[in-house]
Amino acid sequence: MGLQLLLLAGGAVAVAAVARRKGWPAPLLLVAAGLLVSPMVPAVPLQPQLVLYVFLPPLLYSAALDSSYLRLRDVKRAVGLLSVGLVLFTTAVVGLVVHLLLPGLPLALAFALGAIIAPPDAVAAVAVGRRLGLPRRSLTILIGESLFNDATALTLYRVAIGAAVGGAVDLWEGLGEFLFAAAVGVAIGLALAFVFAWIFQHTRDSLVENTLMLLIPFAAYLAAESVHASGVIAVVIVGLYLGNRMHLRGFGTRLVSDAVWKVTDFFLEAIVFALIGLQLVTVIEGITGYSAWAVAGYAAAVLAVTIVSRFVWVFTVTSVIKVLHKGTGPSAGETVILGWAGMRGVVSLAAAFSISGVAERDRALLLFLTFTTVIGTLLIQGTTFPMLIRRLGVSSEQEQYEDRLAEAAAQQAALESGLAELERLVGELDGEPDEIQRQVIDQLREKSWRRSLTAWERLGGGTGAGGAETPSALYRRLRRDMLQAERQVFVRLRDERRLDDEVLREVMAQLDFEEAILER
Repeated sequence: MGLQLLLLAGGAVAVAAVARRKGWPAPLLLVAAGLLVSPMVPAVPLQPQLVLYVFLPPLLYSAALDSSYLRLRDVKRAVGLLSVGLVLFTTAVVGLVVHLLLPGLPLALAFALGAIIAPPDAVAAVAVGRRLGLPRRSLTILIGESLFNDATALTLYRVAIGAAVGGAVDLWEGLGEFLFAAAVGVAIGLALAFVFAWIFQHTRDSLVENTLMLLIPFAAYLAAESVHASGVIAVVIVGLYLGNRMHLRGFGTRLVSDAVWKVTDFFLEAIVFALIGLQLVTVIEGITGYSAWAVAGYAAAVLAVTIVSRFVWVFTVTSVIKVLHKGTGPSAGETVILGWAGMRGVVSLAAAFSISGVAERDRALLLFLTFTTVIGTLLIQGTTFPMLIRRLGVSSEQEQYEDRLAEAAAQQAALESGLAELERLVGELDGEPDEIQRQVIDQLREKSWRRSLTAWERLGGGTGAGGAETPSALYRRLRRDMLQAERQVFVRLRDERRLDDEVLREVMAQLDFEEAILER
């Protein structure tokens, strides 16, 4: 098993690396690779507890850290309608359709299937949207939906499975369970956020802070789930709170945190999407008592209903909002994009694999229908999503220009404040600055002006008149070449035993930081 996991991780990272190099959507390539190799390798069963307690918390936490609380607040109505309203609608529609197709399947299990496949996973959609310049509002809505929809779906799933295994569940009892899970999840998330914010305020140690940051999502998830609250909501709340206060942390903590979570996201997402594809054989082998054509028909129907129900909900809600608010709302193109961004992910599969206490024949069928819906949405919607964005012309070129303009204006304001502070400090010197002090002061002024100049140059797309290289771009290119030459000297001196490895690492770190600044 250990060797299997090692090979899985290594293969997934290799495929994801190829996808990044080629500019392809990594989730789709990973799923396709998993499907191709699944018949040729030993079964790698998906463990629900591994997904829900190990993979899900850090992925949710990282997404919350990287989200904007202010932007999410601006689109809270849209996020609520998708993460709660659409999940309820999809659960009901899919449940009723499955019950009509399979009257022998208990109604509670039909609704459990609806809850399982209701929440989309926005990883693939957001990655493509960012690369193709999807408007920030649309991206924020998709991110916000993916942060909270799992909580709604998993709570509905628990209620439906409880009804299937233990008998009837009162509607008000189910509503009470949902409200309890949400409210207590928020309370636990806020409590942990306050505690860790206080710890970080008094620690000021980037190594300790980032180690704690790795533990926070697991602590929040386990604390909430242990009292039958929503671990998803607890993780998201603590992530949003701490992410909104990152500016209060030290620069070292922010630099390390950014790198740590990028690596964590890349690694976990690679494994998760590869695992989805690898379930092909396990899922198919479990199907008994149904003809192949019947099962294929059920799968196609559930997939179609899942895709259509999102479109119906998104277009209906958008139309109502436009009527109530006199035409304000997303454009027709953005509405189509939101309706098509319904790719399902590993949380749906984990929930399906965790079904227990029901007839094995029913469990196998639900697992197969979940698997085909996840794969179908990823391969159909995921592969056509980039083309749809281009065809509809939904881009944020004006928004990107406004961002560059705002950055340039902010850099100018910051420059003036920084230079005023510099002049104040110079005025506090005893007497006139000496030669060395004047050189340092001039360097500080020059560096401030260069940063402001770079921001203004970006308004022209990074090129000067006639497409010529701007001074800032020329500076960055030449300085990068100089840094590479300097590195070669340090390495040569180390090889000649004239420089210790520890000293080499220190000077290399200095050069790396400078190059990182140039890349930004």
